[in-house]
Amino acid sequence: MADENKDDQHYENFESTAGANSSLTTPLQCSALRKGGHVVIKGRPCKIIDMSTSKTGKHGHAKVNLICTDVFTGKRLEDMSPSTHNMDVPILSRTDYLVIYIDEDDGFLSMQTLDTAEPRDDIKVPDNELGEQIRAELLNDKEIIVTVLSAMGESHAVAWKPAPRDNQ
Repeated sequence: MADENKDDQHYENFESTAGANSSLTTPLQCSALRKGGHVVIKGRPCKIIDMSTSKTGKHGHAKVNLICTDVFTGKRLEDMSPSTHNMDVPILSRTDYLVIYIDEDDGFLSMQTLDTAEPRDDIKVPDNELGEQIRAELLNDKEIIVTVLSAMGESHAVAWKPAPRDNQ
């Protein structure tokens, strides 16, 4: 009877740890990856910009060479993996938000979703040209929409566009 409780406890622990990461990535055989797709390299979500397959010899396994860029930082990453091994593919989502204002004290965007007006204020203004453009548009009292890319528990503003005008 004590063994049954131990097994139940092990199963509950497995469920809680499996559920924590299960929605962040999905496994895919390396040979099924494609240029323009996404993959996790060194714990970072990346976009595949180039890939090649090479056979190593009479008894060797085919290897896949991947050249990628981090979807958030743009940093170039490379990896090599046997074509039969599974690699993680990040689950990415894009959401558009209407920008209300920028909190100048900490540099975070105050935004709301377009459909439900749900607030969000945990995205920093990017420290690059995109961030400068967002600031300039808001200084000119323009309404803008920011696209937020989310993957593996990380979210960043990646694009902006003018908010559509209501034709009344």
